[in-house]
Amino acid sequence: MQRVLNQKIFSLVVWFVLLTIQTFASADSLVFNEEPGNKKKFNASEFIFGHIGDSHEWHIASVGHTHISIPLPVILYSRLRGQVFIFLSNKFHHGHSAYKGFKLITEGELAGKIVEVSNDGSTILASPLPLDFSLKKNVVAIFFSLFLMVWLFTRVAKSYQKNPNGAPKGFQNLIETIILFIRDDVAKPALGHNYFKFMPFLLSIFFFIWINNLLGLIPIFPAGANVTGNIAVTMALAIFTFLVINVHGNKHYWKHIVNTPGVPAFLKVPVPIMPIVEFAGIIIKPFVLMVRLFANILAGHIIVMVLLSLIFIFGSISIYMGYGISFVSVLLVIFMKFLELLVAAIQAYVFTMLSAMFIGMATAEHH
Repeated sequence: MQRVLNQKIFSLVVWFVLLTIQTFASADSLVFNEEPGNKKKFNASEFIFGHIGDSHEWHIASVGHTHISIPLPVILYSRLRGQVFIFLSNKFHHGHSAYKGFKLITEGELAGKIVEVSNDGSTILASPLPLDFSLKKNVVAIFFSLFLMVWLFTRVAKSYQKNPNGAPKGFQNLIETIILFIRDDVAKPALGHNYFKFMPFLLSIFFFIWINNLLGLIPIFPAGANVTGNIAVTMALAIFTFLVINVHGNKHYWKHIVNTPGVPAFLKVPVPIMPIVEFAGIIIKPFVLMVRLFANILAGHIIVMVLLSLIFIFGSISIYMGYGISFVSVLLVIFMKFLELLVAAIQAYVFTMLSAMFIGMATAEHH
């Protein structure tokens, strides 16, 4: 038994080391751009923000000066011409040319934006930016995670259909354990007898956050995108919670906001201090959910990339210093990977638990 456990631990460590090595390989030519007779200094900020940021292509790896990337669909509506344009992002040739009157800006304040340009591509037209509906890296990663969730839960459902009275096994057992945990330790305590009504929503946000957190730890296509570390994604999740809270809020919830019981009258009239505070709480609750998830996941990614950057920073000073610090950096990265596995589950649980509490506060009876 101990031997099997040791083999599993060893395999897991080797797996993380291989993932780290793959990260080095894909990052090397991104931050070291060689020129004839000259090598630029390592740009840590470009390396870090290039990893955590969104893009119009999915960079897989680099071999020498050859970048292996998957171009993603660009969908633009030109407000100047009143037309929709659809093409692949490789038409921009890494931002060095224009295509159909559009150009991808790679530097300055408009970095990452697509603008309309003159026919020769040299002048940005003085007009509003085109409406960008492109399928960028994070959007494609979200679609992949959704398809993965559908496949996993369809597989579990079929297992129950084949053997409805049998004990769950394998992955089915894991999913059932998590579902029962969310039901018994999150939904029921927070929502009472109304828990079943909100279970689909709570399970959806938990598994969406948890699976995307885990995929973000694997720097190999089609995983590795910084989905839950993107504030637009966490804002969308928070908005869903905001809508569920306020759509299902009962009369007691709104009465408590407008006329908080047990509060002295001078805090309500003539200046409605407490109603203002209560209405602010409507926005603050989902805002806290948004920032908490975004900050924790983003911080984990940044710490890992900073640790990897130390290898290149010290390596630019001396190759021996680079090799020396790489041993320490790899060990710390492996430790951070294990820590982020824990954080991935904790943040999904916290978001789900707080959502259930806020919904419960809005749907609770008067007593």
